[in-house]
Amino acid sequence: MRVAIIGTGYVGLTTGVCLSFIGHQVSCLDTDESKIKALKDGHIPIYEPYLTDLIEEARTNLTFTSSYAEAIPGAEVVFIAVGTPPTPSGAPNLEYLSQAARSVGQHLDSPFTVVVNKSTVPIGSGNWVGSLLRDSVEQRQDKTLLEFAVASNPEFLREGSALHDSLYPDRIVIGADEQRALEVLYSLYRPILDQTFSAPTYLPRPETVVAVPLLSTDLASAELIKYAANAFLALKISFINEMGLLSERVGANISEVGRGIGLDSRIGNRFLSAGIGWGGSCFGKDTAALIATAGEYGLHLPIVEAAKKVNSRQRDRVVEKLLNELKILKGRTVGLLGLAFKPNTDDLREAPAIEIAQKLIDRGVRVKAHDPIAEERFQREYGHMNVHLCKNACEVADGCDALVLVTEWAEYRDLEWEEVAKKMRHPFLLDGRHSLDREKLTRAGIRYMGIS
Repeated sequence: MRVAIIGTGYVGLTTGVCLSFIGHQVSCLDTDESKIKALKDGHIPIYEPYLTDLIEEARTNLTFTSSYAEAIPGAEVVFIAVGTPPTPSGAPNLEYLSQAARSVGQHLDSPFTVVVNKSTVPIGSGNWVGSLLRDSVEQRQDKTLLEFAVASNPEFLREGSALHDSLYPDRIVIGADEQRALEVLYSLYRPILDQTFSAPTYLPRPETVVAVPLLSTDLASAELIKYAANAFLALKISFINEMGLLSERVGANISEVGRGIGLDSRIGNRFLSAGIGWGGSCFGKDTAALIATAGEYGLHLPIVEAAKKVNSRQRDRVVEKLLNELKILKGRTVGLLGLAFKPNTDDLREAPAIEIAQKLIDRGVRVKAHDPIAEERFQREYGHMNVHLCKNACEVADGCDALVLVTEWAEYRDLEWEEVAKKMRHPFLLDGRHSLDREKLTRAGIRYMGIS
C-alpha cells in the first residue's frame, strides 16, 4: 500500500520505517527542510537502537520529503504524527495537527483515503480533524469527488524499544466510525498482526509472539485508550514511590515490596521500581491532557492529579537526601550519572536530570554530569544551564561530594567503583533507580543510599 507519514519525530519516523520494512511504499514528510535533508543524507535526528540498520534495509520502500504535493497524492493511508506539546493549562497544543490536516485536505486525490491520527490527541480530535479535512477539500478549485475517513491508531512505543514495540506490539488499536477505514488499516497491519514478515536478525521475533491482537473500536474509545494506558502506568510508578516513602519510615525494603506485590498476576511486576519518577514525552503530557479534558466536562481526576504530585515530589527528595547527607549544599559539587529520561534514548523531555540539576544549581551547587548518548542533545537544548559535562563517569566523580544515579544505563552498573571512590571528595552515592549493587559499592568504600 502507499502510505504517507506527516511528521518525522519519534513516532512518525519509527512508524514509517517499520511500515516500509514490511513492504509498504512509505513517504515521510516533515516541513523542517533541514531535518529532511539530514534524513536523505543518512543522518538520523534521534537515537533509537537499530533504527539506522532498519532504515537501510527498508530504503527501497522509503522516501523523505518536505512537500505535501509529493507525499499525499496517491496515498491510501495518511498518518498524522506531528507534535502536540502541552500548553500552560496542560491541554495539548493542536496547532501542528490543524496545519497538517488542512494541508492533507488540499492534496488528497485518491478515491478513498484513510487519514489516521497517530499523534496523541484529545478525545474528539478525530471528529475535529474530519471537519478540517472537509473544509480544506471544499475550498479546492478542483471538484473531483473525494472520499476519506478519519481513524485513530494510538501508539504504545517505549523509547529505546520503539522498533521492537512496532514490529512485535502487545496490541494494535484502531478506532474508526466507518467500516471501510477499519478494513484498510487491517490490510495495512496484517503482516504484523499475522507475523508473516521476515524478522531482522538484530531484532529477532520473540518466541512468544505468533500473532498480535487487534482491537477495533470507535474513534473516541481509541483516543481515550491511549491516555488511560499512560495514566495507569504513571499511577503504578507514583504508587510504588509513595510506598517507598512509607518503607523508609517503617524500615522496609522497597525493592522487596515491589517484587512481592508484582508477583501477583493481577498487578504485574512492570513499572513497580521505586526511584526519582517518570519523565519523557508521554506520561507528564498525557496525564496533564487527561486532567484538562476531564475539566472541560466538569470532572476532576483526583487519582491522576495525585500521581503527578507524587512524581514531582521525587525530584525534591533527591535534594532533601543530599542535604541530609552533606548538611550544607552551597559550594558542594554533585555529579549526575545520566541525563536522558531513560536508557537507550537521547530524549530529554521532562527528564528528571534537568529538574534535579536546576534545583541543585539554585542552591549553589556545582553540577557535573555524564550521559553516554544524550550529552550532545543536552548541549544543544540546555547549553545555557551551568552544568559541566564530562567524558566519563570517573571524570564526573573527580572532586565530587556526592554522585546521583539518574539514568540506569548498563555501563554504570559495571564501573570500577574503587577508582570512582578514590576520586570523590566525599564517597557518597544516591541511587535514584535502585539499579546498582549496594554490597559492591559498599565494599568499594562508597556510602550507598537508595531513593525510597
